[in-house]
Formats: sequence, structure tokens, C-alpha cells
Amino acid sequence: MSSGAAFHLSPAFPERAAWGTASKLRAWQQAALDAYLRDDPRDFLAVATPGAGKTTYALRVATELLSRGVVQRVTVVAPTEHLKTQWADAAARVGISLDPRFSNAVGRHSEDYHGVAVTYAQVASRPELHRELTQSRPTLVILDEIHHGGDSKSWGDGIRAAFEPAARRLSLTGTPFRSDTSPIPFVRYELDTDGILTSSSDYSYGYAEALRDGVVRPVLFLAYGGNMRWRTKAGDEISASLGTPMTKDQIAQAWRTALDSKGEWIGSVLAAADKRLTEVRRGVPDAGGLVIASNQTQARAYAAHLRALTGEAPTVVLSDDAGASQRIEQFAGDTSRWMVAVRMVSEGVDVPRLCVGVYATSTSTPLFFAQAVGRFVRARRRGETASVFLPSVPVVLDHAARLEEQRDHALDRRPAAEDDVAAMWAEEQALIDEANREVRNLGPDEGVFEALESDAHFDHVLFDKQQWGMHAQVGSQDEEDYLGLPGLLEPEQVAALLHERQRRQVKRAPKPDGPAPVAQHRALAAQRKELNQLVSAYARQKGYPHANVHLDLRRACGGPDLAAASSEQVAERIDKVRNWLVGRR
Repeated sequence: MSSGAAFHLSPAFPERAAWGTASKLRAWQQAALDAYLRDDPRDFLAVATPGAGKTTYALRVATELLSRGVVQRVTVVAPTEHLKTQWADAAARVGISLDPRFSNAVGRHSEDYHGVAVTYAQVASRPELHRELTQSRPTLVILDEIHHGGDSKSWGDGIRAAFEPAARRLSLTGTPFRSDTSPIPFVRYELDTDGILTSSSDYSYGYAEALRDGVVRPVLFLAYGGNMRWRTKAGDEISASLGTPMTKDQIAQAWRTALDSKGEWIGSVLAAADKRLTEVRRGVPDAGGLVIASNQTQARAYAAHLRALTGEAPTVVLSDDAGASQRIEQFAGDTSRWMVAVRMVSEGVDVPRLCVGVYATSTSTPLFFAQAVGRFVRARRRGETASVFLPSVPVVLDHAARLEEQRDHALDRRPAAEDDVAAMWAEEQALIDEANREVRNLGPDEGVFEALESDAHFDHVLFDKQQWGMHAQVGSQDEEDYLGLPGLLEPEQVAALLHERQRRQVKRAPKPDGPAPVAQHRALAAQRKELNQLVSAYARQKGYPHANVHLDLRRACGGPDLAAASSEQVAERIDKVRNWLVGRR
């Protein structure tokens, strides 16, 4: 086995390297390889953003160890059945033969293979078998998306038992954090400055670095709000606007109402996403779109929407089986428009032509969101951008704004200083906390509802931690301006065009002839909401607490607390924070 074989694999298998990257290994891959060979560790954790080329890096390590005789066997552990095949195909390109069809029932593989590709569930079901195989010859274990090792106690215990005797363990992940405190096997935890046990990587390459190097695409997040109406189990009808201050439970119910396949919201957003895909395909002819749904029923309904919209049946991926894997591979290799999936394409699966996404799921964890967005960021050539359509739900918008942050997995919880949702609207903090306490006392009927109706409107574009654009009706010229951004743009060109689109939108806005026929308290509430949203965006951009931004605005503009500020004073603060957002102090 020659380590040079790995050079036949592109830096981001299965596609060629992005513009501006190294001809052999990307700079981060070479640096991580140098660190591995220098330290010669038994355990090594490489954290690299989705789309950066973790597969190529790991296989280069494998060829080095095989050629030097350090190991004689390779085991790859992946989250899904589809990824087993994907790993085997990639390994074959560098002369490593892996058996992706290895069966626990058979318990052995042909001598034609250098090793096997298995799933975490497969290992956890018979850890003693995989321990025996690991001990049979010096083995390199590649643990792909290692955070899955903490999915359950039985999985973690099984993986530890199976691979404790391994000669080498190489752990990979694009999302080195979990939404719980389950420890990840073979990951080193160290105390941070706050005394919290936090995962420690041996090499890290984040999204911000990859974006700077042209390895991944910049992402445009297009947020859509709308009016929702639903009925609770008790028979009460509730109406609310997605994106306005509500209790956590009301936000969840409004969100689920928006995703209801019979409502107008999802139909309008799918139509907008398809328009965006059409525009992107002018510059990227094979660009594809992906809708991530919550369940199979919704996935089928969304697919029917898209078929009626485009005249082309989307690829539908409902479960992790052989047929689903084949459908993903076929979609990856053709030029069809849309794929609809439940959860299977949330991580690891390489479909580099995906440029447009619809986040049509109620899953709200930062881990899932990061994995989902990771499906759209792999860059193939200079200027490609990704566009992801989101509901105007605070937790989702917050994940989008924090995309470039480096995060680690903490085994201890920091005490929450404030309610995650209410933080978006600082002035309503006490009211929302009280409302949450009331809703929690409602009993077993809590959260059960029937979606009645919904509509949609364009809210804004989130790009590079900044909000661009304002409320626009679906189908309006204002919305079309944002959907019609070219599909091939450099990041600075995206920002310049968004600024121009926003300027045109403001210029087109009708000027009232006289006082608006709206109650003063409603007009002032709308102003405060707009100010709080802008403060939230600026706070995320700068990493400041919301309260500090409000305090800075009071110092700059004068006047009392927001709760006592007049309409003119709030308007002045809105203008001021808008200037701050574009770098004008």
C-alpha cells in the first residue's frame, strides 16, 4: 500500500477541489496530517466543517498507517447505511477495500478486504464481535461523526468495548457538540475557564476559516413569517403571527401550523424556493434543492406540492434503507430539481450540487440545524452560494446567525441567565416568563392542536450575521428582488447587492399622506419589535449581550428606558442601530 494512492482522491471526494485550494491536499488537510504524523497519537479528534473534506483526510491517514505497517486493518464506523457505501467507494479510489455489506450474523469478511464499513448501531448490537475483529490484527478505527457515539448509553458502552483494543482511533466530526450531556467515546474532555468539562479537539477547521479559504459556500438565509391560526384540544382558537413575541408553547404551535401541508405558508415558501432555484440554475445548471421535512406524511405532501409547481416529480427519501440510498446516489448524479427527505440527508451524505434548501422541520437543536445546513455548503467552484429558506422562529434564526461560531461539547450545563426565546425581545422578558409559567400549568392538553390556516410573507435575508430587507408580500416585486439574486457571486458582491435591494425596497415603500389609521399603542409596539429585532441582530454580530446594546443606544440617542421611550425616540434608535449594522458608528 502506497500512501501516494490517496493523492488520487480529490480534497473533497466525490467532487474536485474548490477554487483556490491545494492541488493535492487542502492546506487544512495537510496541516492536520502533519500534526497526526508528528504526534503519532493513538487517539486523534479532527473537527472540520461539513464540506471541508474529512473523508479525504481520513483516508490519507489510513494509507500512511497501512504503508508503514502501523496497522493492517481498517474499520470505518458511520451513522447510516448509506454512508457505509459512500466510505467504501471513496476508499476504493485509494486502494483500500472495505466491505460495506459486512453482517454481524456472518461475523467475518473476505480476505479480499482491508476491513469493513459498519454503523454505530451495528457495533452497539454486538460489541464483542467487533472487539474480536479489532484484536485479530492491528486496526485503525475511523469514527465518522463521532458525536453519534453518545446517542445512547448502550451505543457509547458498545463502541468503547468494541474499539478499546484498537491500535489507532481517528475520530471525525463537523459538529463537535451535542444537545445533551452524554459523553462522546474516545473524546478528551478538559476544564474550560468556567470550570466546565468541554471536548478538546486535536485539530479544528471551522466554517469561518473554510469560508475564508473558498472551501465552502456563503449561505443566504431567507426568513418567512406569516399569520397562523390553530385550535387547541380544549377547543380554543388561537391566532398569532410567526416571529412575534409568544410563549415557547405558542411558538411551537405556530411553527407546526406553518409546516402543515394543507396551509398556505409552506406552499408559498416552496414556491419561493423554487423561484430561487430557477435563478441559481442560470449560473449553476445542475443546482438542486432539498426540502427537509419532519415526518414521512409531510414529506410526501411537500413532494406533491413541488410536483404540481414544477411538473417534475421530486426524489423522495423517507427511510434509511437500500432503496433510499440508491435514490440519493441517483439524485446526486443527475440534474433534477428537488429532493425531499425526512432526516436521512441531515449529515454526511454528499450531494455537492445542492444549492437551495427549505428547513421545513420542527427539529430545533443546534446540532441538527448545523448538520442540515452542512448539506448545502460544499463549494465546487468560485462564486457558488447557498440559499436556505427558514421559518421566522427565534431559535432557528439564532442558529443561523451563529453559523460561524466554533462550538464544543460540554458535559456540564451552565445555568441559563435568560429564557432562550424571550431574549429576542428584552422588554417582554417578564411578561413571557409569566406566560410560560401559566402555560406549563395547563396540564395534559398542553401542546395538542389542529392547524386551521396560515399565510406567508417575506421577512428578511440573514447574511454574514446581518439582516437585510423588510416585510414584503409573497409575489411582490420586493420579494422577487431578493429571490432573483444571481447564483454565482463573491461574498462581498452578495453584501453589496443586498444593500442595493434593501435601498430600492425602502425607496419603493409608500409614503403615508397623513397619520396612519392605527392606534398609537399598536404603532409603538411595532416600532419596539423592530428595534428589538435589530438589536438582536447587532448583538449576535458583535457578540454583545442584548441589554448592553440597548444601553449603548440610550447613551448615543438619549431618552428613557425602552418601555418609556416615545415613538420619536424609538425611531431615532432604530436609525442608529441600522447604521451600526452596516459599520457606521
